[in-house]
Amino acid sequence: MPMPEQHDAFADVLAANQEYAAEFDLGHLVPGAARGLAIVTCMDSRIEPLDMLGLTPGDAKIIRNAGARVTEDVLRTLALATHLLGVERIMVVAHTNCKMASATRDQVIDIVEQASGIDVRSLDFRLVSDQHETLEVDVQKIRSWPFFPPGIAVGGFVYDVATGRVERVT
Repeated sequence: MPMPEQHDAFADVLAANQEYAAEFDLGHLVPGAARGLAIVTCMDSRIEPLDMLGLTPGDAKIIRNAGARVTEDVLRTLALATHLLGVERIMVVAHTNCKMASATRDQVIDIVEQASGIDVRSLDFRLVSDQHETLEVDVQKIRSWPFFPPGIAVGGFVYDVATGRVERVT
């Protein structure tokens, strides 16, 4: 049975969009990545991918998920970006103080179940036990995936949420 619509649940963001649209000036941008860059990073709100790398809208393709993990869907999206949108280099950017790198599977399950009562034991949260090792594995997934053009540049990085600095790891 579908849930009833919650019209006012989004009223604040729709109102803000009206103001944004009134001054919108990005319609001239082309779909490609002007700087040939794709960034895979975490969904953490403390990360502002464009600002932290001196980029502007249109410069890069940004893919976000919990923990900045390179999943099959990320690989599919990157393949499209490299073949259709001018991406020639890929940054995988994890960050300090990431919940996916600091919580155990049991802790995450307990938090979700206590908050919602929903049994989430069947989900793979792709938690990270060693951030640097995970970055190396995820970067290698990209480098070895056969659907990218030859010579694609790939690097693994960690963003420090306390200082704003990005460190190359791999």
